[in-house]
Amino acid sequence: MYDSIDSFIRYLAVERGLSENYQLSTQRSLLKFAHWCHSRRKIDNFSAVTLPLVGDYLAESKRAGLSAASIKLIVVALKIFFRFLVSRGIVTRDPTDALALPRIERYLPETLNELQVEQLIDSIETKAPLGLRDRAIIELLYASGLRISELTNARLENFNAEERIVRVTGKGNKMRLVPVGRRACEALAAYLSSERPTLVKRRSGSEIFLSARGGKLTTARIWQIVKKHARHSGLEKNIYPHLLRHSFATHLLGNGADLRIIQEMLGHADISTTQIYTHVDQQRLKAVHHQFHPRA
Repeated sequence: MYDSIDSFIRYLAVERGLSENYQLSTQRSLLKFAHWCHSRRKIDNFSAVTLPLVGDYLAESKRAGLSAASIKLIVVALKIFFRFLVSRGIVTRDPTDALALPRIERYLPETLNELQVEQLIDSIETKAPLGLRDRAIIELLYASGLRISELTNARLENFNAEERIVRVTGKGNKMRLVPVGRRACEALAAYLSSERPTLVKRRSGSEIFLSARGGKLTTARIWQIVKKHARHSGLEKNIYPHLLRHSFATHLLGNGADLRIIQEMLGHADISTTQIYTHVDQQRLKAVHHQFHPRA
């Protein structure tokens, strides 16, 4: 069973080119399922897995407190895994073929309004140690809607200051070009000319953003930086890196940007993922109508 999982993960990496995070998440789901099959049902071969058995595993996972979203990820992992096993002749039938994906409640993403974004950015003291770097980080997260992993991996050779474009690698190792706003470019220029050179060490790479020791910033460190400045800004809101991405998309839509263009900038494979921001904007419109219309 574990050899089959290893082969499948190699397939995701080499033939599908999917991200390391996706590979690890899928591997974790499949290993837990294999362990459950062996420990609870004494099954050591995926050929013996049946639809009722998969249903029992999912039901037990739900009773253990897993959310519908987490169970959906498990179902997706099992479906593509058994499809792979059938295609390779490892099993003769797919027990998950008739398995439906669980319905999950979709929550509207939180966002900051434009004044709150201004307050957050303006609260960053650029004369403080690493202040120029931190301001450039938050400016770029909001100006370009980058995922936190895309920001940590952004490299000098992929940033064109004249064209105001940054090339990033998103999910599934897909490359895309993202515009960078004027103010973000100014913040990046200040950091790159004045602060980054002081951070460079012998083993530093070409990542745009470096740590105090000259290494690549981790996603956890970016999270800490955003939370730190959110506290100092005085905003009574839970602010985190992805909130700036949500705000980026919502503000673009609210100011008339085409949904397809926003999809391209965010790197969404499916337009339905981007469409959630139309609901956020409708919610804002209703709030404005309720507040200002005399007969609302």
